[in-house]
Amino acid sequence: MIDSDSKKWFKSIFGNAVKFDEPMSEHTSFRVGGPADVYITPETPEELAETINGVRQRKLNYLVIGGGTNLLVSDSGIRGVVIVLGKCLNKITHTATEKENLVALTAGAGAKLHRICRFAITQGLQGMNFALGIPGTVGGAVMMNAGTASGSVEGVIDSVNVLLPEGRTRKIQKKDLNFEYRKLSWNMINCAEKKSDFFKPIILDGEFHLRPSDPVKLKKEAEHMLKTRKKTQPANLPSAGCFFKNPMSGKTAGELIDLAGLKGKKIGGAEVSPIHANFIINSDRASAADILALKSLIQETVSELFDIDLETEVKIIGE
Repeated sequence: MIDSDSKKWFKSIFGNAVKFDEPMSEHTSFRVGGPADVYITPETPEELAETINGVRQRKLNYLVIGGGTNLLVSDSGIRGVVIVLGKCLNKITHTATEKENLVALTAGAGAKLHRICRFAITQGLQGMNFALGIPGTVGGAVMMNAGTASGSVEGVIDSVNVLLPEGRTRKIQKKDLNFEYRKLSWNMINCAEKKSDFFKPIILDGEFHLRPSDPVKLKKEAEHMLKTRKKTQPANLPSAGCFFKNPMSGKTAGELIDLAGLKGKKIGGAEVSPIHANFIINSDRASAADILALKSLIQETVSELFDIDLETEVKIIGE
């Protein structure tokens, strides 16, 4: 719980904008989740740094989120502070690079992916169309190495600026970023000052290196990709995107779940999408418990039938 002195401190910075016992169901694409003790949206990078410093001094747990699109928050909620980057880190710029025929597009961690894709198309920059239709923000996309069959963040990222726990900022080059399938880990050899578990950098922005191209061609490609996604993925009901990671070889998670006969399977208000089996949708006022129960059923069934253990792509957080 947050003590009264800490609440006074939050109010001194954020005024009425700070929210206590805020339902996370209002801030996640799944539309489920219990209350966060504190929910704040810093307005500026300076306010963000002040907030991080303050919560660390007070030894408060904190979670930094972007769009809440890849999260499943438990019904009990989150004990600690939820910090949202949507306002303080949302700028997008582009400049020439020293590398031949490449343009640097820099986007704040709180910028929506769809904004970056549109910006790149308008500027005639090729490389971001793989992210069309992926919900969420830059920070989350980098942390998850977001991607599709057409590409991933790893293929276009050049560097990230991060806020270190003690308040300093640092640029980390791609060679020091260990990307895996739907995962980023920090290369501790070149981040030696933070070898402990306390190393918890916050991504401030990402620099992507893209190639000049024809805006008209890029727009046509984008329209085709979005039409295909609309036909093959559920778009009208709350979800968190693909729920499980694809196995490293063989059939995809969606194909395995479909072959297991689980399309359309329901537990409470949670349902395996009839359109795409790797989507769990909130079809009728589901609780997080409903979704977790359906998740477990899917994993158990796929394991029994195919001897494959599906790993979640969606981050499950909270008590």
